[in-house]
Amino acid sequence: MSKEIQAIRGMNDCLPQDTPVWQYVESMIRRTVSSYGYDEIRFPIVEMTELFKRSIGEVTDIVEKEMYTFSDRNGDSLTLRPEGTACCVRAANQAGLLYNQEQRLWYMGPMFRHERPQKGRYRQFHQFGLEAFGMQGPDIDAEVIILSARLWRELGLTPFVTLELNTLGSNAARAAYRDLLVSYLEQHKDLLDEDSLRRMYSNPLRVLDSKNPAMAEMLANAPKLLDHLDAESAEHFQALQQRLQAAGIEFTINPRLVRGLDYYNKTVFEWVTTSLGSQGTVCAGGRYDGLVEQLGGKATPAVGFALGMERLVLLLQTLDLIPAVSNNADLYLMPLGEAAELAAVSVAEQLRSVLPGKRVMLHCGGGNLKKQLKRADKSGAALGVLLGDDELANGQVTLKWLRADQPQQTVNIADLAAVLKQF
Repeated sequence: MSKEIQAIRGMNDCLPQDTPVWQYVESMIRRTVSSYGYDEIRFPIVEMTELFKRSIGEVTDIVEKEMYTFSDRNGDSLTLRPEGTACCVRAANQAGLLYNQEQRLWYMGPMFRHERPQKGRYRQFHQFGLEAFGMQGPDIDAEVIILSARLWRELGLTPFVTLELNTLGSNAARAAYRDLLVSYLEQHKDLLDEDSLRRMYSNPLRVLDSKNPAMAEMLANAPKLLDHLDAESAEHFQALQQRLQAAGIEFTINPRLVRGLDYYNKTVFEWVTTSLGSQGTVCAGGRYDGLVEQLGGKATPAVGFALGMERLVLLLQTLDLIPAVSNNADLYLMPLGEAAELAAVSVAEQLRSVLPGKRVMLHCGGGNLKKQLKRADKSGAALGVLLGDDELANGQVTLKWLRADQPQQTVNIADLAAVLKQF
């Protein structure tokens, strides 16, 4: 007997009993983004490695440690996409959708990062994200945050998530602050852990995002970027806060919130929860006005966010917020006899045509009535339709309730669709 082949570690199957939950969450997302006028975009799973090195930044955990990168037969370096923003920018720019245009786009699909699998975080994970291009004011920043807040309301998550907000300012202001921060960190080298020492000169703002409790007090006393903003960024941030307040969106300002990717500027935000233990971030994003140009396009303002679907599904399950969903059949047709088996095919097709949205299962594989009733019960169907040769000869079928104590009912085949529409 051959050895059983297992799934790759951190890459999980979604089994039939789980898919209704995912379909529910995906449908809520689609409905919410559609109500704001966002259009879906789809792009490949594999991209040129340079796309992520240039966008995410070479001195990041994703590029340094987590990307699935390989050389194809032509010698090109390719990478399974670890996130969606860079892919979306590449696709939209390549198609000529960005320059001097406004675009509201969203996407959903698998991403890949080689990190230690844990609950709610996997090597193949699924991400929903949206990106808005061509609008530079705080109004579009507010819109994407308000949209995410509406999604939480639709899912029943509002009491369990908190919005944290910050601004990184302009590139020039951040560069000046960077020098100030490096100087401060140099004075406290003895307190920095290995990762922070490595990032101190290459990506010092990421040090602020450290979760190391031994560094907490030192980082709390570090210079704050909010105190070194340029005037335009400060005004942008103030206007964003006013719009969120007008929309009734509560938030806290977190001056240490910097996000882990190099392309952010000005607005950054995270929705966090205490309901999943240490893995608290549910959704995160911000503004990235320089990324389109950085990837070869014309300068284009942009803002967006992304969320991990596994983390979101886990949160909803933890809080028992998934409504009753199932993949049970609605009707189960049981043909008894050769003539009935032939007739049942057309009867089933007619019912699927007149009962859209209903799951109509036709018994396959033969067997006596006892066997077919057992299969019907396993399908979860509420109603069985018995088609026997003698009944068919009289143009009739029998309806048998499988989940209720009601008598069987004989109906004419010609009237079957009309009768079933009432149930």
